[in-house]
Amino acid sequence: MVLRYNKHRRTLEQDEYRYELQDVEEPNLYRDIFSYSEVPKIVFNHRLVPMVPAEEIWITDTTFRDGQQGFSNFTVQQIVDLYKLMSELSGPKGVIRQSEFFIYTDKDKKAVEECQKLGLKFPVITSWIRASEKDFELVKQMNIKETGILASVSDYHIFLKLKLNRRKALDQYLKIVSKALEEKIIPRVHFEDITRADFYGFVIPFARELMKLAHQAKMPVKIRACDTLGYGVVHPGASLPRSVAGIVYGLTRLAGVPSEWLEWHGHNDFYCGVVNPVTAWLYGCSAANGSLLGIGERTGNTPIEALCIEYVSIRGKLNGLDLSKITEIAHYFTEKFGYQIPPNQPFVGSNFAKTRAGIHADGLMKYEEIYNIFDTEKILNRKPEVGISDKSGLAGISYWINTKLKIPETEWIGKDNEGVLKIKEWIDNQYNVHDRISDITDEEMFDLVKTHLPELYNKYKKSK
Repeated sequence: MVLRYNKHRRTLEQDEYRYELQDVEEPNLYRDIFSYSEVPKIVFNHRLVPMVPAEEIWITDTTFRDGQQGFSNFTVQQIVDLYKLMSELSGPKGVIRQSEFFIYTDKDKKAVEECQKLGLKFPVITSWIRASEKDFELVKQMNIKETGILASVSDYHIFLKLKLNRRKALDQYLKIVSKALEEKIIPRVHFEDITRADFYGFVIPFARELMKLAHQAKMPVKIRACDTLGYGVVHPGASLPRSVAGIVYGLTRLAGVPSEWLEWHGHNDFYCGVVNPVTAWLYGCSAANGSLLGIGERTGNTPIEALCIEYVSIRGKLNGLDLSKITEIAHYFTEKFGYQIPPNQPFVGSNFAKTRAGIHADGLMKYEEIYNIFDTEKILNRKPEVGISDKSGLAGISYWINTKLKIPETEWIGKDNEGVLKIKEWIDNQYNVHDRISDITDEEMFDLVKTHLPELYNKYKKSK
C-alpha cells in the first residue's frame, strides 16, 4: 500500500492496487451494454466520484481535422480565414488553446504553413497522425511541436480493426510515443473509443505506462479521451465504461494523469456533445475539444461556440474571449461555403434570438429581457428578431418594423398604428384565404412598409 498526498483535495490517499494490462485472448465487447441490435444500455453501479474541477480549463479545436471529415473540404484560404477568426474569438489569453490539422496532402501542408506564417500565439498549431513512424516523419518535416497520435483502446478496434491483441497494440503505441519524446515533440495520445474500452484492463495500464515515459523524458505526454461514438453519459452513479466522470476520475486518480495533460473529445450521436465535455471539465479535465459550429463525422463534434458560452458560465468571466466573433464565424460559413446552418442551432442558427409568437414579440417590445436569454446584441452582436407568420400578431409586425428599420426606441410605432393594422390585414389574407404555409419574407415586409407606411420607410429604410 502506498500513501500519497493529494494537493488538490489536501488529504492523504491510498493507492491500494496497481492496474496491469489484462492481455485477454477474446475481445471484451460489452455485449450486455452494446448488443448492437438494441439501443445501448446505461448501467448504474451507484458509485460516485468527487467533482474536482481543474485549476485551469480551456478549449481545443479540431475543425481542420475531425471537422473536415464531416464537411466539404476547405480551401487553404478558407482555413486561414477561419483560423484567424478563431484566434480573435479565443483572445490573447488562449481560451481556445490549440487547433489540430491534417498534414497528409499538399493542401494540408500548405494550410499549416500559411497559418504558421501568421505568427498568432493562439490557437497553437498541432497535428494528428496514426501510430506509425512513417506518419511521424511528416510531423518532423512540418516543424510541429505537438502531435495527436491515434491509439485505439477498445477491443472493437484492437481486435476487430487492427487485428492485434492488447499487448501488441500497447507496444506499438508506446513505440511511437517514445519516438516523439526522443525528438522533443509532445505526444497527445488519442484514446479512441474509450467509452467502449476495458477501463481497468487496458485504459488505466496504458495511461500509467505513458506517465512513466513522461517522467523518464521529463516531458508532458497528453491524453485525449475520445468518446468516438458519443456513448458517454453524465448520470450520477453510471457505470464504466460510459461514465464521463468515472473516466476522468480514473485517469487522474488511478493513472496519475495531471489535469492539464487531459482532454475530452466527444461526438453528438446521443445529444450529449456539449454536456459530456463540460462534465469532464468539472471532474478534473483541463481541455475540452470541439469544432466550429460542431461540424464533424456523423452528428458532429462539440460546437466550440457552445464551449465558449459554457466556459464563461462556469468561470464567470470572458478571460479575453470575443464572443461577437461567433456571429462572424457563422456568417462566414453561410456566405463562403453556402452552408445551411440548422435554423434552431443555438447561438448561430437563424432562429436563435428570433420569435414568431406575437405574445413573445409583445414582451420583447415592453422589456427585452423577458424573452431573450441574455443581451445578445451586446454579447454576440445579434439583436433579437421576429419572424413574421400567422402567429406574429400586431406586436410581432410592429417589432419587426421598429428593429429592421432601426428606428430609435423613443420613436417606435405601436401595434395600434394604422399602417400596422393594414399590414396585419394583408398577412391574415395570405394565410386564411390563400392557404399560405411559409413565413412572410423580409423583402415582402419591406414592400408592405413602403406601401402602408411610406413616410417611415423613406425616413429610415431609404436613407440607409
